[in-house]
Amino acid sequence: MILNGTSKIGYALALALVLGLSPMTSTAQHDPALQLQVDVVYLASDLLQGRETGKKGERMAADYIAYRFEEIGLEPKGYGGEWYQDFEVQYKAHPHAKETEERTARNVIGYLDNGADYTIVIGAHYDHLGHGIMGSRHTGDPAIHNGADDNASGVAGIFRLAEVLSEGKATNNNYLFIAFSGEEMGLFGSKYYVQNPTINLKKVNYMLNLDMVGRLNEEKTLSVNGAGTSPEWDGLLADLSVGGISTVVSESGIGPSDHTSFYLEDIPVLHFFTGQHEDYHKPEDDSELVNYKGLLLTTDYILALIEELDDAGKIAFTKTKDEQESRRPAAYKVTLGVMPDYVFQGTGMRIDGVMEGRTADNAGMKKGDIILKIGDTAVKDIYGYMEGLGQFEKGDKTNVVVKRGEETLELEVEF
Repeated sequence: MILNGTSKIGYALALALVLGLSPMTSTAQHDPALQLQVDVVYLASDLLQGRETGKKGERMAADYIAYRFEEIGLEPKGYGGEWYQDFEVQYKAHPHAKETEERTARNVIGYLDNGADYTIVIGAHYDHLGHGIMGSRHTGDPAIHNGADDNASGVAGIFRLAEVLSEGKATNNNYLFIAFSGEEMGLFGSKYYVQNPTINLKKVNYMLNLDMVGRLNEEKTLSVNGAGTSPEWDGLLADLSVGGISTVVSESGIGPSDHTSFYLEDIPVLHFFTGQHEDYHKPEDDSELVNYKGLLLTTDYILALIEELDDAGKIAFTKTKDEQESRRPAAYKVTLGVMPDYVFQGTGMRIDGVMEGRTADNAGMKKGDIILKIGDTAVKDIYGYMEGLGQFEKGDKTNVVVKRGEETLELEVEF
């Protein structure tokens, strides 16, 4: 493979930054958590300028991913025997912009051939928001959005999975590893791949998607979406025990990430996610905030799942209801200005972040508070939270009951 020197230099720099040692050290290769950190540090460095789709930083990231795939021992499975699958995207600065810009983006694809009848696709998107393209939650001047959790963590995770599986574990399937671009613009890379596959999609057993897996919390709660897309998932997810991880499971195969493209081709999917946070789609999503031991544990969980299914043959596909349709909450015109904790397993809606100067902040709510009631509406989960908001309009006042530690508080809010 012809690879420019940037990726090798970047890899050495990342090693030096993480380890504080000579760039020639091989320490990371013997410590999987350190290797995960090296990969995230490089992919989420300012050098890559936020990995915006079709920009130079995206190409540098793609080269690094190809370099790591080759180092692991995968075969290129892009176009023409190369690592890359290029595709065109139409970029608009915002949804109502009249002018569009055509860009060339690229997926990076590696293959582990075990001579099996079926193939498991393991994917993660590697693009991000550059200096704050459409979708940023940053309100200040343009700044680099490094996207360490979203989704350098997922890409580092598929490197780890590839490394372990290439050592001869779970050999009854082949493995196709895809780093998608264009996800932040609308799943462009994964949509393009399923329309232009480099293997026979009818021979795909199932697809696993790692998107934002770098912030496993102290409770070790992992969100797993797509559990209704195969009858195999239900019992397996209930019984699987790895390192104290507990799971929050949703049925739908449709969601805002790349597994959706494969589900729509009647392929069973699972999406792994460690939860949203205040730094989501902001410049603050940096590599030092990633939980590397948690990321390692998450990959251990996924490996255990793959091994459990290794002798199962081709698993069955089932269609699911889109939960956004089957559990659509009432429309609402106001918000509290909080970030919900999507992996919380208890009763209520736990706050994972409070936006400064917004309704909840003005009322004295804090990160970690659990909302139990909005007005007269009991809040048992995020759908109850949305239903509660649906009762109010701008200017209304009401009381919100929250649990803070062992204390229950009643706070007045004005929307």
